[in-house]
Amino acid sequence: MLDLPTLQKLIDPLFPGLIGLRLRELAPERVLAELTVRPDLCTADGTIHGGAIMAFADTLGAVGTVINMPAGKRTTTTDSSTKFIAGARVDTVVTGECIALHRGRTTQVWQTSVRNAEGKLCAVVTQTQLVMDAG
Repeated sequence: MLDLPTLQKLIDPLFPGLIGLRLRELAPERVLAELTVRPDLCTADGTIHGGAIMAFADTLGAVGTVINMPAGKRTTTTDSSTKFIAGARVDTVVTGECIALHRGRTTQVWQTSVRNAEGKLCAVVTQTQLVMDAG
């Protein structure tokens, strides 16, 4: 299994790094991360944009899948469903906890709960990841 510093280094130059995603914990059935709500990730009223939440959660499900895949495989998201519940204000930190619902050979299903700085649930994102040959 890839360790946290290695995965963080891999994602830093990519889109997740651009939005500021910080991995905090990795385990085969759970991924925990944080994201600071910056003005450029917000809507006009200073609340985190839904797309930022979706990108944050999508990355956590992908990371969870990657740490569970055998060598020579890659993954892509095939389905994602987001339920928005509350917002998060600029200059606060949101936390994402991603839990494995299914870890199969060819598909994995992950569910991410995104919470604001007060601990209130902002969104629930459920996604399916396809596992395929890297070639």
